[in-house]
Amino acid sequence: MAEHIAGSEAAFVEQMNARAKELGMTDTHFVNCCGLDTDGHMTSAYDVALMSRELTTKYPQIHNYCTVWMENIIHNTKRGASEFGLTNTNKLIKQYPYATGLKTGSTGLAKYCVSATAEKDGIELIAVIMAAPDYKIRFSDASSLLNYGFSCCQVYQDKNEDALPPLQVSGGIQDTANIRYEGAFSYLNTAGDDISSIKKELILPEEVKAPVKKNDIAGKAVYTLNGKEIGSVNILYCETVEKATFKDYLSRMFHYFFG
Repeated sequence: MAEHIAGSEAAFVEQMNARAKELGMTDTHFVNCCGLDTDGHMTSAYDVALMSRELTTKYPQIHNYCTVWMENIIHNTKRGASEFGLTNTNKLIKQYPYATGLKTGSTGLAKYCVSATAEKDGIELIAVIMAAPDYKIRFSDASSLLNYGFSCCQVYQDKNEDALPPLQVSGGIQDTANIRYEGAFSYLNTAGDDISSIKKELILPEEVKAPVKKNDIAGKAVYTLNGKEIGSVNILYCETVEKATFKDYLSRMFHYFFG
């Protein structure tokens, strides 16, 4: 695969290291693409978590594959077709109720490792275990880390589906401009606070001057917890309102008097 994509394994490894740098994997240096032990080939649990997060968030369909427990494979060769069965090496898929993946690995130097992903109540976590003495401890420690994470984490979400009142526009070809939220708001709390006390405040001008452009920022929704800001979402114009010209004012007067 490396030779097909990059022409050679060495060229592919260069791409791997470049991508690792882009992701902020400062403790990682690849020497080969197979992961087997060799001098200078190294990574860290944090870097594996960064790599796992990039994979699962950008390509969530990976979970469709890494959660398969058993599968029969047809191997076609010159001697004919033969069928053999594969079993997932990630035992958490069977042992841990919230498991969604992701990858196991083991070598003589690295020992037993796993990047374990799980989802519960809308919270997705990654637990990375490295250098476990055996595969049982690898999965036990991963389960403990995930349980700890789920016990500490709670998520507040606001889909921002409520309608916003239009803004008054002065000097425009129309008197108002419709506005919308740029998107939803999500906040992860690990301090045990009462997230039901989160407040949202709309910061919007009473009136704006034309022209205004569609998708420009009109204001923002600010979220606070215990009096401290925890995040915000931009509020955007839904439409463009051009500045009114003399001709526009004349037309308005005509319609007002002669309607």
